[in-house]
Amino acid sequence: MRHVREENWSLRLEHGTLSAMAPSHYQLELQQLAQTYRAALTAPEPAITRLKAAIRGASESSVIGVGSGGSFTVASLLCNLHETFTGRVSRPSTPLEVICNPTLASASPVFLISAEGKNPDITEALERARRHSARPVHVLTNRASSPLMDRAASLNDVTTHVFELTQKDGYLATNSLLMDAVLIARAYDELDQAMTNLPQNLSELRVGETAIADWVTQAQSFVEVAVARGTLTVIYSPQLRPVAADLESKLSEGALLHVQLADLRSYAHGRHLWLSSRPNDCAVLALTEPSLSGLWERMRALFPSDVPTLTMALPASDPSSLIAGLVAQMHLISAIATLQGKDPGRPTVPQFGRDLYYIDLQAVIPAPQDEPAGSSNSKYDVLGAKWPSPRGQGPVQRALEETLDRFASQRFRAILFDYDGTLCSSQQIEHPPQKEVLDQIERLVRANVIVGIASGRGGSIQEHLAQSLPADVLPRIHLGLYNGGWLADASQPVAESDESSEFLSHVTRIVHRLRQTGVPIARVKPTPPFQVSVRFREGLSTESMWYVVADALRQDGLDPASMVRSKHSVDILAPGFGKSRLVAHVIRELRIDPYQILTVGDQGAWPGNDSALLEHKYSLSVDVPSRRLDRGWKLAPAHKRDVDATLWYLQRIALDGDGLFRLELSTTA
Repeated sequence: MRHVREENWSLRLEHGTLSAMAPSHYQLELQQLAQTYRAALTAPEPAITRLKAAIRGASESSVIGVGSGGSFTVASLLCNLHETFTGRVSRPSTPLEVICNPTLASASPVFLISAEGKNPDITEALERARRHSARPVHVLTNRASSPLMDRAASLNDVTTHVFELTQKDGYLATNSLLMDAVLIARAYDELDQAMTNLPQNLSELRVGETAIADWVTQAQSFVEVAVARGTLTVIYSPQLRPVAADLESKLSEGALLHVQLADLRSYAHGRHLWLSSRPNDCAVLALTEPSLSGLWERMRALFPSDVPTLTMALPASDPSSLIAGLVAQMHLISAIATLQGKDPGRPTVPQFGRDLYYIDLQAVIPAPQDEPAGSSNSKYDVLGAKWPSPRGQGPVQRALEETLDRFASQRFRAILFDYDGTLCSSQQIEHPPQKEVLDQIERLVRANVIVGIASGRGGSIQEHLAQSLPADVLPRIHLGLYNGGWLADASQPVAESDESSEFLSHVTRIVHRLRQTGVPIARVKPTPPFQVSVRFREGLSTESMWYVVADALRQDGLDPASMVRSKHSVDILAPGFGKSRLVAHVIRELRIDPYQILTVGDQGAWPGNDSALLEHKYSLSVDVPSRRLDRGWKLAPAHKRDVDATLWYLQRIALDGDGLFRLELSTTA
């Protein structure tokens, strides 16, 4: 057989013949791509700003992208771009991977992607990811109303990103895939603060120097040979993995061709044997970009002469090139399907296929078990004894047992909470606590339990409570705002102080100097005479930024010991202030026995901003425990954090009358 090469093939199926045929449903979908592309480029600014904030917030860590079918392609694109722009190794995953191993989501932000939100797999993956993740969980979808959105609305700390798409995809993802892919590419492109390289019109996308329509026309001879042989080997540059993933997905889901995937070097490790053993079954499509074009040309020159090849030579691996590759392979799929007389947008789906899709996963896949030894493991973690350090040591185990025994016999009159990350989601600080939390607070107040809230924030908390709770409840809630600097009840609006503080003025000058040198400080808020609050660019670790500010204070001769950090800010406190002032206030003014006060917070290990609050004898963490073994334990199940853990504690409060209550706790060591 003669040496077949793409550059000298003749076009045996005339383009005019194709256009004269009635378009398939899939081809009609492709005709909408230009409109969808433009819609993604002009998406409402608030929505794209929220998406960019989510990506910016994940820039200091790896991400997990989750999706099925076409949505897996978008997840793969997300992870590809995240690695390119941040250097953080990221992983595209199917929903089943998260369902079977939800700890994948435990330390990385999760982005779940589903066009219509009807896929039962993605809804179950959301449930399990949120159960185990200590990081933000995001949902990207094209439908505001769906089972996925309903579930997201019922979970804490799930952020939804909805970009409505009027047209509905057929069997294979086309317009929804392009919409979400362009939105993500646009977000990374704009965050890079470079001149955007996404062209304004779909027609400007290129495969090399060739327009996509022309490239597909030139590929027609290869398409005919590949269809005749029934198989296609796709070898690709790792930078173009999302394009390869979608090509395999569409060819397989549309039952068009048998596909084998490998990157260019993996192919050289044995897969090449097909070329000598079954050359008449092989056709090779290479997805390349400039860094590997030389490798591909050298490989192709070594192939047997009777193996047909085609190159999709993208000009780069940047967002624009990746989008061009996705669009080009969609049209290549159309050419393959046309030769086979198939419509991949509307195949005949057998009933067993529908039944496979809608299997009730909760009924057949066991839910993950609660982590054994969760309470003691959280102590080991905060002490630095993380896996694989030896655990189960005697002192920690004995301290846990003693703590449980003390709580079992103790009766309380007061409960004092941190706010952000404890009563209210750290991701939704502009909103009041959720209704379940507010109902529990009202229940305690009406049972004459003393309730207090200590926070680094100020008047916004009083405003949230005044908007959300009955007027007669507010005077019975004690506030210690600005880290205990402002003490009053929740019925009183916070008054601004006209006092000054030389110490805080000095701190403010130091922090502004840091900002001017390029430290990513988003906001500096002095509140004399109490504190200076410093917020950083969203997503930055306050743990690492604490050291930046602390070192600057040290260099200017100030003691950084008064600095505390939350999940979203660093606060430098004036001497004498701290959340423990609210505890002292309740003891002194309300004459409550200290051992009848229970404190609850999320950042219990110094310099966490609840470390002073959880220094109290009877204290509980909802996330990071204290390093002390005799207090500040996280006794809620390991998979419950923040507001979820607070609700777990609140639901176990038994009221004994006369303002007394007890905690009915149970936990595994």
